[in-house]
Amino acid sequence: MENGSKIKVLVVDDHPIMRVGIAAIVNARADMVTVGQAGTGEEAIKQFEEHKPDITLMDLRLPGMSGVDAIRTIRSRHPQSCFVVLTTYEGDEDIYQALEAGASAYIIKGMPHEALVDALRRVYAGGRFLPTPVSAALAARTPNSALSSREREVLQLLARGESNKMIAQHLGITEATVKCHVSVILMQLQVEDRTQAVLTALQRGLVHL
Repeated sequence: MENGSKIKVLVVDDHPIMRVGIAAIVNARADMVTVGQAGTGEEAIKQFEEHKPDITLMDLRLPGMSGVDAIRTIRSRHPQSCFVVLTTYEGDEDIYQALEAGASAYIIKGMPHEALVDALRRVYAGGRFLPTPVSAALAARTPNSALSSREREVLQLLARGESNKMIAQHLGITEATVKCHVSVILMQLQVEDRTQAVLTALQRGLVHL
């Protein structure tokens, strides 16, 4: 089978060994081939422009630009581009953000490599691939629980253990405004206090340490 008739895959992961392993799995299939590899979101965009892959395998945790932002950037320029997310993140918010950005499949690292191959073939055929654990996490997501970008900033600083005063100074807003944001965060996450908010946020993928 010539490369022209194979599924062309771009592999994006910040760990070189992981990239090599994924490429080996892809290249071992008669109907697909790795056309490029990237270790950052910015590099992924350049590689995409150079190789025009059929599918981009995207990790979410990348240095600098996140995988979700890389997906959004590429899709804004190439609306028909296809993405399969391959990541360690299992939180419902991670999954939601990736799918909203335009990913058609979401695979957790550690799943059998057959799941990855199946996902590539299904997405290439125009379908979606969400394994049962991923679908379950997404289904459990609380409706209308999205936080604003400012609330996410406050939550990230809460996760770092910063006080309301420190958060106010960091963001250039008043302590009263921070308290309002914290109240909204507690309500949206359906928790009683800041500690529960941070634990819930980490579990769901709203923040990462």
